[in-house]
Amino acid sequence: MKPIAISCGEPAGIGPEISVAAWRAIGHETPMVWLGDPTHLPAGTDWQEVPNAAAAATATAFPVLARDFGAPRQAGTPNPVHAQGVIDAIADAVELVQMGECSAVCTSPIHKQALIDGADFAYPGHTEYLAALAGRDSVVMMLACDLLRVVPATIHIPLSEVPKQLSAATLTDTILITHAAMIRDFGIAKPRIAVAGLNPHAGEGGKMGMEEIEMITPTLDALRAEGFDVSGPLSADTMFHPAARARYDVAICMYHDQALIPIKTLDFSSGVNVTLGLPFVRTSPDHGTAFDIAGTDAADPTSMIAALKMAAQMGTARA
Repeated sequence: MKPIAISCGEPAGIGPEISVAAWRAIGHETPMVWLGDPTHLPAGTDWQEVPNAAAAATATAFPVLARDFGAPRQAGTPNPVHAQGVIDAIADAVELVQMGECSAVCTSPIHKQALIDGADFAYPGHTEYLAALAGRDSVVMMLACDLLRVVPATIHIPLSEVPKQLSAATLTDTILITHAAMIRDFGIAKPRIAVAGLNPHAGEGGKMGMEEIEMITPTLDALRAEGFDVSGPLSADTMFHPAARARYDVAICMYHDQALIPIKTLDFSSGVNVTLGLPFVRTSPDHGTAFDIAGTDAADPTSMIAALKMAAQMGTARA
């Protein structure tokens, strides 16, 4: 198995700590290589600079492809001087996968304001930057754990903007990208896709909104006519109990919180952020930089471990 390329993320956050902790937990079975400044690793880390990604598979210490970020790390306080190094580590990790030296990319959390301040970062976040590196216009964010997979059709926009952003084209693209990924990356030959309505009770026949009647249902009908196993629009408040989850493989939701609240309630620690629609595998822990606990050895590496395991599984599926 080729190693997973881990981009360092924001040095002042918990990325260095959870990366090392994850390697200690699963490094013996999941080869990985970390791209970043080794001086930013937790004190006492047994790390080893490797000449290339392939050498990471047999490294007996935490394997590092070293970069010099030009300034030391101060836990909890981001330094804009590090910004370009953080961005380059992401791009280099992608290149390693595209060159066939690594099987997947796992990104540690970034701090967007530090990237803007230090390097005029022009993207809202990881997802958009990765799409640009891959030359893709449409990608999809999935949150996944053992109990649930959810995909929001719209992401980081105000709730008032959701009805304006939703369209038949947006919803169709989201479902098609998700369907293809379920087959290719998760090994589900005939994915069952459940789709939530936008309004309470999925509009209740137009009494609580017309989006279901005017756009969502016709879109799903068109996909069903093409042979896709798509159910909905469903009332979101009855989609996530155990019996309901047993009837589908992935849920498409209309907006951010409709998707993320159920998965974070079911499994707050082990959720994984996956970008679907890229020509390479990308996962990430489903949390931020946690500046308040950085450097205290209190960070929980569970989500990073889950992200690395999922990256390995997806990379194997694509091999």
